[in-house]
Amino acid sequence: MTLTIKYFGLIAEKIGKREEVISLDDEDFDVEALKKFCFSKYKLQDLQAVQVAVNQSIQRSGPLKNGDEVAFLPPYAGG
Repeated sequence: MTLTIKYFGLIAEKIGKREEVISLDDEDFDVEALKKFCFSKYKLQDLQAVQVAVNQSIQRSGPLKNGDEVAFLPPYAGG
């Protein structure tokens, strides 16, 4: 499975990139597994505070499919 991963805000700053394409051997990856995989890979903290959007729709869980675009969105405050 090939996924496009986009990183925003402090996440992008910490890992030094805004986007990458990754290939996974496991076709049964879901949102939570991908989040854990990426956070472990880049040694990021505060897994629960980051929201995930799949194909521009916020998702907490669910399966991923080949070609999905996944975005990691840092916590934000409005005002």
